[in-house]
Amino acid sequence: MRAAEADILIHAGLSGGSDTHWYSRWGAKLSTARRIEQRDWDHPSASDWVATVRREVEACQRPVALIGHSMGVVTLLHAAPHIADRIVGAFLVAPPSERVMLELTGVDKAFAPVPRRPLPFPALLVGSRDDPYAEAEFAPQLARDLAVEFVDAGAAGHLNPDSGHGPWPEGLLRFAAFLARL
Repeated sequence: MRAAEADILIHAGLSGGSDTHWYSRWGAKLSTARRIEQRDWDHPSASDWVATVRREVEACQRPVALIGHSMGVVTLLHAAPHIADRIVGAFLVAPPSERVMLELTGVDKAFAPVPRRPLPFPALLVGSRDDPYAEAEFAPQLARDLAVEFVDAGAAGHLNPDSGHGPWPEGLLRFAAFLARL
């Protein structure tokens, strides 16, 4: 599948990110991509965030490819059972662990536990060995539980601008290759 054949929905993490974040840059480059906008990026409600994802997916006219980062990944996993029939694939990057989410101020405790049932659509999960928001084994184990492909990004921090991943061209190439297989 080519990017032009899908509606690409991008879900940021806590605080909504910035214009320098890789997913914001990708959204500006990919003509069929748009960000899912949440009402409150700083005090996320699991039910509100999932409901917003469901509405955004239902409004799409083409098959949907999802991109999620951090808390956006967890939100997409919670929404997955409700939107699976519209999703062709998901590119999931740097999910936070339950321990970390439960320690964050203002985060709805209903985000935990992170859903771990096999996903009903293809997905690729990218994780880092030294992500400050997850234990080293969290992302590989989550990928196994979800029955999705795991990509070890090495020691790459949280895969965000703070860890040197502003444009993240390697990630965009990986996403394009993933999309081409769908």
